[in-house]
Amino acid sequence: MRVLVTGSAGFIGFHLVKRLLIRGDEVVGIDNINDYYDVDLKYGRLLECGISKDQIQYGRAQRSETDDNYQFMKLDLTDKKQLDALFQTYRFDVVVNLAAQAGVRYSLIDPSAYIESNIKGFLNILECCRFNAVKHLVYASSSSVYGLNEKMPFSEVDKVDTPVSLYAASKKSNELMAHSYSHLFGLATTGLRFFTVYGPWGRPDMALFKFTKAITEGRPIEVYNYGNMKRDFTYIDDIIEGVVRIIDRPVTLFGERNDDKALSGVRSAPYQIFNIGRGKSVSLMTFINEIEKNLEKTALKRFLPLQDGDVADTWADVADLERSLDYKPAISVEEGVSSFVRWYKEFYLNNQIPTRSLAKTSKAY
Repeated sequence: MRVLVTGSAGFIGFHLVKRLLIRGDEVVGIDNINDYYDVDLKYGRLLECGISKDQIQYGRAQRSETDDNYQFMKLDLTDKKQLDALFQTYRFDVVVNLAAQAGVRYSLIDPSAYIESNIKGFLNILECCRFNAVKHLVYASSSSVYGLNEKMPFSEVDKVDTPVSLYAASKKSNELMAHSYSHLFGLATTGLRFFTVYGPWGRPDMALFKFTKAITEGRPIEVYNYGNMKRDFTYIDDIIEGVVRIIDRPVTLFGERNDDKALSGVRSAPYQIFNIGRGKSVSLMTFINEIEKNLEKTALKRFLPLQDGDVADTWADVADLERSLDYKPAISVEEGVSSFVRWYKEFYLNNQIPTRSLAKTSKAY
């Protein structure tokens, strides 16, 4: 297939591009390479895919030096004219939209960035898919949409009307926008509610990266809600396996869910939502203990109250994923943290790229 991956210099996008190339798909990746976190890490990911920094030009496709099936273009989703031209040139079979302004806490600092990228940018993607016969749009939502929900585990059929950050609200908006396009224009769409993704090449504003960096440098880590937090930590390889299976299975017009699991409207539109998580909730302190064990160093901890925009617990119900795709993420926190720490030591402690300016927000968790 010919697949467009937006946000291809990002954490999940980078790993997805590599997986799609391995199986022989033709892939075009786009990314605006913004400076929300260290652009050197983004350029490092691109280089792993054969895209050299010094050859990147805005709006011009660059072919990979290591795989002829991959082309990359620096492009912003809000640039409708260039985006239209891209779709008309390549006639994509599938679009995977992973580009977004990420981060819960940064949405308290610069909310307009979320409207521009996550709302206006996503609308442009929907319009391009609508007018260019795209067979399937897969897009990143987030476990953040569950907001103040207290019933655990979180299920796709739960109401998600209580977001606690603009980031979460923007992701819920994406789901609503996608449903309207599925209903009105027959565009097959699948939203993926990712649960705390981690692993090698991960984002520097996420807990695992920030904790690892602070511990190796002998600085204290900031542990929010006094350590009384749980997350459904999901390893990147498990996420990518789920995404690839979903790419290959657009929902039919009437859906394939059992009646007791049908989302409102799913039988009138080719629209579906999946949780992708490990299906297990792990305490933050257990997660930190695994980092300490792999670094062979005890963290200096500063215990702080819960931060604005945060939730105390997340836990994914993945029964629908299992039933529909015969798949359930399986990589343990022990294995995943060990893999990340090995990568971090090789990539950062060997001074392959600088660790300056890692994120615009200084809070870790």
